[in-house]
Amino acid sequence: MLKQRTLRNAIKAKGIGLHTGKTLNMELLPSEPDSGIHFIRTDIDENIKIPALVEYVGDTSLSTALMLDDIKISTIEHLLSAIAGLGIDNCTIKVDGPEIPIMDGSSSPFVFLIQSAGLSEQDQIKKFIKVTKEITVERGDAVATIKPFNGFKVSFKVDFDHPVHKQLPSESIIDFSSTSFVKEVCRARTFGSFSEKEILQAKNLALGASESNAIVFGENEIMNKEGLRFNDEIVKHKMLDAIGDLYLLGHNLIGEFSGYKSGHALNNELLKKIISEEAFEIVQFENMQNAPISYTRPPFGDA
Repeated sequence: MLKQRTLRNAIKAKGIGLHTGKTLNMELLPSEPDSGIHFIRTDIDENIKIPALVEYVGDTSLSTALMLDDIKISTIEHLLSAIAGLGIDNCTIKVDGPEIPIMDGSSSPFVFLIQSAGLSEQDQIKKFIKVTKEITVERGDAVATIKPFNGFKVSFKVDFDHPVHKQLPSESIIDFSSTSFVKEVCRARTFGSFSEKEILQAKNLALGASESNAIVFGENEIMNKEGLRFNDEIVKHKMLDAIGDLYLLGHNLIGEFSGYKSGHALNNELLKKIISEEAFEIVQFENMQNAPISYTRPPFGDA
C-alpha cells in the first residue's frame, strides 16, 4: 500500500527572515501518523501547535501566514511546497520567530534539508484530496481554477508590466506524472523589483530581501550576477507558491490547478470554496499501482 511518510530524523537550520531581516532558527521533526503538518513558535509557547490547514490562514498580503489566537507564523509557502513535493504527510516545524527563513528564495534548501534528514514510511495508509468538480474563483482579472484530473497537474500564466518580464516566458504547464517537483520547480526563486524593495523596506517590510534570496529586477535588467536559473523561473516560482498553498487542504492533491495572475489571497479563496462546496473526497490506495500519483521510495526510509 501507499504509506504515509515523515522525516526519519530531526534536522536544524538557520536563515534570514525575509521581512524581519533577523536570523531565525528552525527545526524539522518527525511526527506521528495522521498528525499532519504543524508549526510551533518556540519564542512564544512550545506547547501550542498551529496546524497547516486553510482554516488557520490569517494573512495573505505578502505571503501565506497561519494564525492561532495571537500567534502568527508567516512565509510558510516555500517550505510547504517542498513538503508537498516530497509527499510528506506528518511533520512538526519549530521556529523561534514570526516567519520561516527565506533561505535562497526557493524550496530547494528545504528539499535538501528534508532529504538530508531522510524519509521514513509509517504504518498508516496515505490519504489524498481528490477533486470531484471544477471550482473557479476570480478577483479582478486574476483567476484560479481546480478541476478533476487523474493525477496532479499545475499550469500558470503571469502578466507583469515590466520590461524584463516582457522578455521572459509567461506560461508553464507541468504534469507531475511525467516529471518531479524536485527537477522542475523547487529551485525557482521568489522575485521583485528594486523599486518595490525600497517601498517595502520604507514600511519596515522585506528587511531581509537581497539578491541572495530573490531575483531582483532593475529598470531594464536582472540585477543578480548569476541571472536566472532557468528561463521560466518567474512563472515556475508562482507554481511553487501555488503548490505550497494547495497543501493547506491537508493532503496531497489529485486534480488540476490552473492560475492566471493568481496569488496567495486568491489561492486561499479557492481552497475555501473547494471546502464550502464539498468539491472533494478523501481517497486512499491499498495498491500502489492504482495510485494516480507516484512517489519515490524514501532514500533511507523503512522498508
